[in-house]
Amino acid sequence: MTAPLDLLIIGAGQAGLALGYQLKLTPYRFQLVDGHARLGDSWRTRYDSLTLFTPRCYSALPGLALAGDPEGYAGRDEFADYLETYAGRFALPVVTGTRIHALDRANGRFRAVTSGGVIEARAVVLATGAFQTPVVPPLANGLSNRMLQFTPASYRSPSQVPSGATVVVVGDGATGRDIADELNTGRAVYLAAGRSRPAMPERLLGRSLFWWLDKTGALTASPETAVGRYLKQSDGFPARGRELGRLRQRGVRVRSRVIRGEGEQITFADGETVTADAVVWATGYRDDSAWVNLAAAQDRQGNFVHAQGVSPVPGLFFIGRPWQRSRASALITGVGADAIHLLGLIRQYLAQG
Repeated sequence: MTAPLDLLIIGAGQAGLALGYQLKLTPYRFQLVDGHARLGDSWRTRYDSLTLFTPRCYSALPGLALAGDPEGYAGRDEFADYLETYAGRFALPVVTGTRIHALDRANGRFRAVTSGGVIEARAVVLATGAFQTPVVPPLANGLSNRMLQFTPASYRSPSQVPSGATVVVVGDGATGRDIADELNTGRAVYLAAGRSRPAMPERLLGRSLFWWLDKTGALTASPETAVGRYLKQSDGFPARGRELGRLRQRGVRVRSRVIRGEGEQITFADGETVTADAVVWATGYRDDSAWVNLAAAQDRQGNFVHAQGVSPVPGLFFIGRPWQRSRASALITGVGADAIHLLGLIRQYLAQG
């Protein structure tokens, strides 16, 4: 066991690195720990065609621009490599390939049991992000073992699904629409939509949507404001050519939500039933919190509890959570400001001794 840290950051994605950048300006002894073998692998293991939906000029961390067309969109591997470069540029103390098996607290200190030993720290920040464990609804249990089933964590490319197959993509967020669109060539693709969500335009009057959200203050509006409440409740996202109408024009069969799965049959809310060869569950994510042995850190469903990044557990903090302080909190463009805010709170806690 090494000497106790002032601060342990669990997770070295964009949020953890943004906080590490700020911590380099302090005298605190800190470390970032990540379970992936290589920094950025949380991005490299997602589907091949993934691109950020914020343009490069809104996809950089503090202190280092993201090279390339500022109005264009970085790909999955490009951004993963950027994170690796970022950590090296600022000599951030990142340890990769280290899994956290348990986090608890004893004798006034946090104790992280890892694959590389035990780490003690006065305070801990969970920077593990919002996209941890894909949600698969219980009705999936009724489907045949012969049916191919994927989540965004296991789907990589259309090559995994035979040509001529009938595929149902469940969930019409950005990921579901991306996957349905690219599977549509040579396959019969059904997209099961949930509640109505606005698909926002990519550009307005020649400017990126995010330029407008930034300049009007909507991007950083608190969820307690009228603008923030609307954005949170509507849960819109940039469609970038994936509007449902356009998907229909390209041959994707847009249907209502899925209500039943039995054998190889999938039934939609309107009563239509299709025989499918594969299903992709793009139905969101839940927190992976079983390893956090701190009762007040989670609610009864196992979801992490916090108020603007501050846990009910003294000394435990979060960064990179959806709507932590605003819509920008879960975006790359917002983690820098959240890191500055959170560091102020961490300073206050550590000053208490």
